[in-house]
Amino acid sequence: MKILLAAPRGFCAGVNMAIESLDVALRAFGPPVYVYHEIVHNRYVVETFRERGAVFVNDLEQVPEGSYLLFSAHGVAPEVRRIARQRRLTAIDATCPLVTKVHLEAIRFAKEGYLIVLIGHEGHDEVVGTMGEAPHCMVLVESEEDVDRLPVPFNGKIAYLTQTTLSVDDANRIIRRLKERFPQIVGPPKEDICYATQNRQEAVRLLAAEADVALVVGSQNSSNSQRLKEIAGECGIPAYLVDGPQDIDLGWFSADDTVLMTAGASAPEKLVEECIAFLEQHFPTTIETRVVRTEEVHFPLPRELRGLPLPS
Repeated sequence: MKILLAAPRGFCAGVNMAIESLDVALRAFGPPVYVYHEIVHNRYVVETFRERGAVFVNDLEQVPEGSYLLFSAHGVAPEVRRIARQRRLTAIDATCPLVTKVHLEAIRFAKEGYLIVLIGHEGHDEVVGTMGEAPHCMVLVESEEDVDRLPVPFNGKIAYLTQTTLSVDDANRIIRRLKERFPQIVGPPKEDICYATQNRQEAVRLLAAEADVALVVGSQNSSNSQRLKEIAGECGIPAYLVDGPQDIDLGWFSADDTVLMTAGASAPEKLVEECIAFLEQHFPTTIETRVVRTEEVHFPLPRELRGLPLPS
């Protein structure tokens, strides 16, 4: 068996920053530290932090007044921030800066009187937070058919934004349909789908042609991991999304297969290594790392955490 190990894979800068933020908060303040929604969409990461005293909540009523509260990488709506202030919570904002960029674009378009079309997945934490910035003038679309059902804005002003973790191909199809129906539509100055999402998708597209099967390490509720699995499938090979080696079915593979392995932006490299070790236990294996793009992006910690004294 040959394993084609895609690079880049796994943690992006936003996930690294969010995970480091929760780690520093737990060390500096001690447990419990409350987190609004999962810090990132990965079961292993969430369970590891839960064991250390992080408490993940979906309702701020569950957070005792005066507690430490961390906003996850996916961002939150203004109403959540208002409730946090009302409950005298010490809020630490670990929102990915690329998600914050989309929020700021939504605020700007709303102030300028646009109907805003958000391309994304209903119910995703990032989408909920973004729509909360301008709920009175924002509509969600998930497909080209949704575009056909959109109302015509009374003043003709219409703009689009996208969730940062979408399939680039899917988003482009919807954007093309929007431009066909609304030639006057405007978009963000720089596209919203994040660099890491694009790079991981590009690696899968390029390497799938050399592979017999794809293995994506990531959780089922991870949007960007699901997109990697879908893209590999669209390239014509079987693709499987696993949290770790416990989810792997040996029946997916033959001994002489070339296996494309990658990981979603919220999946730790530790889980990739465990999946490789599992395959090595059952097949004679060679590993070839294929670098498609290099990434050197780094986001600083939230200002609330910078320079805090930490126990050794």
